[in-house]
Amino acid sequence: MAYGGAAMGPPAAAVAGQQTKKEVKLDKECEIRIEVGPESPLRLRLLNGIAEIFGTEIPPGIWLTFPPRLKFAVFTWYGATIEMDGITETDYTADETPMISYVNVHAILDERRKRAKNSSGDSEASQGPRVIAVGPTDSGKSTLSRMLLSWASKLGWKPTFVDLDVGQGSITVPGCIAASPIEMPIDPVEGILLEMALVYFYGYVNPGLNPDLYKLLVKELAQVLEKQFTGNAESRAAGMVINTMGWIEGLGYELLLHAIDTFKVDVVLVLGQEKLYSMLKDVLKSKPNVDVVKLQKSGGVVSRSQKARQKSRNYRIKEYFYGLSNDLSPHSNTANFSDISVYKIGGGPQAPRSALPIGAEPVADPTRLVLVNISQEMLHLVVGVSYAKEPDQIISSNVAGFLVITGIDMQRKKITYLAPSGSELPSKYLLLGNLSWVEA
Repeated sequence: MAYGGAAMGPPAAAVAGQQTKKEVKLDKECEIRIEVGPESPLRLRLLNGIAEIFGTEIPPGIWLTFPPRLKFAVFTWYGATIEMDGITETDYTADETPMISYVNVHAILDERRKRAKNSSGDSEASQGPRVIAVGPTDSGKSTLSRMLLSWASKLGWKPTFVDLDVGQGSITVPGCIAASPIEMPIDPVEGILLEMALVYFYGYVNPGLNPDLYKLLVKELAQVLEKQFTGNAESRAAGMVINTMGWIEGLGYELLLHAIDTFKVDVVLVLGQEKLYSMLKDVLKSKPNVDVVKLQKSGGVVSRSQKARQKSRNYRIKEYFYGLSNDLSPHSNTANFSDISVYKIGGGPQAPRSALPIGAEPVADPTRLVLVNISQEMLHLVVGVSYAKEPDQIISSNVAGFLVITGIDMQRKKITYLAPSGSELPSKYLLLGNLSWVEA
């Protein structure tokens, strides 16, 4: 989700390279939308009142440091004063927000969670709300998801966040589908912690490159979560909030319906498009237990160019290795070709022509596991480290983390890679897509 809005110009004192400090008084139900400048971080603290960032309350009097280029909004229900220290690319206040409708959705979900908690066993009544946020690109889906999760966890619930947006990635690097329990309001700076995340590596930022694999991983993730809910009444009652991609036409729409069906969604929140709301309302009318709700997108949401989205992906990958504020120290390691096995999913004919009906053409098998010969073409690719113990478990296994291939020595048969830590790889099975990253 991108905040920014119409550029109103920097405050008068905000000269490039000069630190600025200013106080901003917010009236009730207003927010200030901020984009941190490109060169230096911004410090912000709450002087009085109560305010929140995407559903998470700001602790009073404590300076929070936001890294360059980060976009966010500070909202208050009752009025607040904040102090900012640093350069902003954009900052402006807004008194028209859809927050009332968003918090009303939260209140309804909270009632459903209470009913589920008071129901016994693994009956349908004991299942808390399963919510999916849908809408076109840059309509505020991930931010709405974040608010609903933080508001719920503030009340003591532990909902599960599911991220199906392989294009950007709210939990980990792009090219993944992932889930994580949210046990406390999401940190306004650090975001969602990776420690408890369940991550499947799809390997591409476009679901259309291998939709069968995308569906397979969505199904795999849903089955694992279903098992967890069966054994955990607390998580089951808290339910889940699912963030989706912005591709909502053609195949994208089909994948959206697949996700709604696979996760047994009962609340569909449609942001920013009347046509999609109408289509989903019509197609889901046969399911009386599914509510389709139309919500207004925030005026702070702005459309990003393809170049800006690519930049955002690169930042997410860099953040994985170096941290949000460059406070992590990744390690450069080497391995022999013989110590690792690199696989990709998809490719190769399903059957020889002789085994096909007359006139039929052999097609690539989108979910076939293929062993890849290590070559220079793998340079700069991001690879997943699978938890699989055997190759035939790779497709159904989640990943332990990610590496970036930084060097390949064909003569010495050695590979150099960047890893989050210097410890031994948890598996010799590496999973390949076409996700790449070059360290600037």
